Amino acid sequence: MSQKHVIFDLDGTLTDSGEGILNSVEMTLRHFTLPVPDRQALRVFVGPPLRDMFIAYGIPENRVEEAIDVYRSRYNTIGKFENSPYPGIPQLLGKLQNTGYHLYVATSKPEHTAIEILEKFQLAKYFEEICGGTPDGSRDEKSKVIAYLLSKLDCTGKTWMIGDTDFDVIGAAAHGIPTIGVSWGYGNIESMVNAGAAAIVHTSDELYEKLSSLF
Repeated sequence: MSQKHVIFDLDGTLTDSGEGILNSVEMTLRHFTLPVPDRQALRVFVGPPLRDMFIAYGIPENRVEEAIDVYRSRYNTIGKFENSPYPGIPQLLGKLQNTGYHLYVATSKPEHTAIEILEKFQLAKYFEEICGGTPDGSRDEKSKVIAYLLSKLDCTGKTWMIGDTDFDVIGAAAHGIPTIGVSWGYGNIESMVNAGAAAIVHTSDELYEKLSSLF
């Protein structure tokens, strides 16, 4: 029987991490005396590499590392746990694991922080590999994280990506991996579809049924 591999994004897909991320982003923008947009506008910070987003929001490129340090001074102590798994996610992961799926995480979040969060919410036990970014930003693009994950695996059989943004879709497509987009996260459904998402699901039960139909 062909093996079944599923790669999950973390923020906005497995856990609702928005509060901690946005609180830390707001503090960082204030540190630089930059305008602080409303929460709806700042949702774009959940998922993409922080360096790219801070530059887009007005932080000079030569001060981005300072911005990252300010952000992490709050996020790494408080913000990372202003977070919770989405409804049905533990049950979904348990069902997938029990029915023979090989599960992995690929996130732009620093790898040690991703592992810490997944262990905190007792989700780490479902994943064979948890891969994330590096503190220096050399592996924070989703395609690079997925490349790193794939280098550690023998992925014979089908592989699917699960994510909530077009960054997930594009990053997976760089490796020939199709993506199922989830609507409960921080991305935009239209953007995911335009980027080439194979399907969009709205609940964890719907995701399980979709995966069951693909393998």
